[in-house]
Amino acid sequence: MANKDDLPVLIVGGGIGGMAAALALARAGIASCVLEQASQFGEIGAGIQLGPNVFHMFDRLGIRDRIDKDAVRVEKLVMKDSLSAETITEVPLAGEFAERFGNPYAVSHRADVHGALLTACEDSPLVALEHSQRVASIEETGDDVIAVADTGKTYRGGALIGADGLWSRVRSHLFDDGPPRVSGHVAYRAVLPYEDFPEDLRWNAATLWAGPHNHLVHYPLRRNELFNIVAVFHDDAYVEGWNEPGDRDALMRRFAGVGPQPMSILERVESWRMWVLCDREPIDTWSKGRITLLGDAAHPMLQYFAQGACMAIEDAVCLADKIVIAERDFAAAFRAYEKERYLRTGRVQLMARFLGDIYHAEGVARELRNQALSQRTPKQSHDGLAWLYGGP
Repeated sequence: MANKDDLPVLIVGGGIGGMAAALALARAGIASCVLEQASQFGEIGAGIQLGPNVFHMFDRLGIRDRIDKDAVRVEKLVMKDSLSAETITEVPLAGEFAERFGNPYAVSHRADVHGALLTACEDSPLVALEHSQRVASIEETGDDVIAVADTGKTYRGGALIGADGLWSRVRSHLFDDGPPRVSGHVAYRAVLPYEDFPEDLRWNAATLWAGPHNHLVHYPLRRNELFNIVAVFHDDAYVEGWNEPGDRDALMRRFAGVGPQPMSILERVESWRMWVLCDREPIDTWSKGRITLLGDAAHPMLQYFAQGACMAIEDAVCLADKIVIAERDFAAAFRAYEKERYLRTGRVQLMARFLGDIYHAEGVARELRNQALSQRTPKQSHDGLAWLYGGP
């Protein structure tokens, strides 16, 4: 029988969080085996926002150059009222922002971020990648963890990390705490070629149009070749998955009444993909023995703070650090990891919910939002983000 220290760490899920975990472990000299249920490794979705905090992680993972190659460094975050077109607030992202937080704010395609991680993992002899392997059962026995795929193939590891997202099977195995919380909000996404996006709105900014019970986000992607578009509105629909066809007529009805500028974007999109926004209540325990959770499996959050992938990548680096410090005492490392991470990720989960209420305000609440946020100075905006992005 192999020594338990020779066994790889099993990682269930080959998305951004799983790839980041495999790479972080490899850079610490620890072998892993990534089990992905899809027929190939890839990433579903379009745009992703990258705060200064995750650039620190890219440096740790050695992929900064790959990320910089495709990412767009936006000049500002802009929030506008979709009814009146007034600018509610702007957060400048160059100059003082970059100096204070030590890194830029950028936007990228999810596939580009995932591709940078995947390429680095493929280049590492310490990372094994297994696709078409949907984990059906997990068992911790003695000094190892056994995962059995629905193909019948069995994998043995020294520990197991569940990076299998919102509908995590690993989480169900550990806690059996039921399905995620449905927010009542649905997101539609699309991309348009740069030249097809309304010319008067081709800003180098991450822009959010806030409306009653809806909002619209857009920003450039891939060296300004594309524009990413996300439209969110209140709806009781529920479906699992991230890539269902969207109902264009339903979306247009939900945005009826917004001003001509945001409507000019929506009118140009013929095909949408949709997903239902869900999260969970924050918890302080993500592990049992030599099994733990990472990213959305541990702390799923609404997208309104644009930090889901960033938090998963932070998790990965922290987790690898704790395993090294604990000298591969996985149970101890996992306890230290969740202790360090749960308050930070829980704060993002709750702040994301709060921002959803702010973005979708109507009536008097909308007027008060516009009044309060319009009075914020750039320094006040930066101060409010310091706990997340780092810096003094």
